[in-house]
Amino acid sequence: MHSIIILASGAGTNAKAIIEYMKTTGKAKVALVVSNKADAGVLDIAVEAHIPYLTVTKETFSEALFIDQLSSYNPGIIILAGFLWKIPARMIDAFPGKIINIHPSLLPAHGGKGMYGGRVHSSVLEKADKESGITIHYVNEHYDAGNIILQARCKVKTEDSVAGLAERIHKLEHYYYPRTIEYLLDNL
Repeated sequence: MHSIIILASGAGTNAKAIIEYMKTTGKAKVALVVSNKADAGVLDIAVEAHIPYLTVTKETFSEALFIDQLSSYNPGIIILAGFLWKIPARMIDAFPGKIINIHPSLLPAHGGKGMYGGRVHSSVLEKADKESGITIHYVNEHYDAGNIILQARCKVKTEDSVAGLAERIHKLEHYYYPRTIEYLLDNL
């Protein structure tokens, strides 16, 4: 069984969807949850699911130690699920082709530094895009610029609010992210 590590900064809805999906399929085990926020909801999800967790801060962060800690879990894949830090090049080199991210738009549109959550949906609505969606991609040294693995789309409605669009995007994320992870693990 493959081990998965999830890095998240927020409520953890994608992490929860991944944890629940992997429990039902038995294809992988979430071995560790990492957050850069001590009060992130994702940590409550980890505790509830009896998954070890680690909190990292900019003040105490050591790339070498962090890479060693992650390596000790022998991850088949490392998942970014709303993790707001840029991944250091040294970490990308330590886990080549094993770090993926999900972004709440159809990249390259509405991506890059500072584009996350409601900011992305606001940008989609301000530009009057006809469709939005999600992008699952490999992580490289640039924000939201790694090779695309999968995109899933939804229509943007004229009456959409940020919250309404976000809700439909979350449904896409919760469906496609766990299944894409499963596919990648099956093809390692």
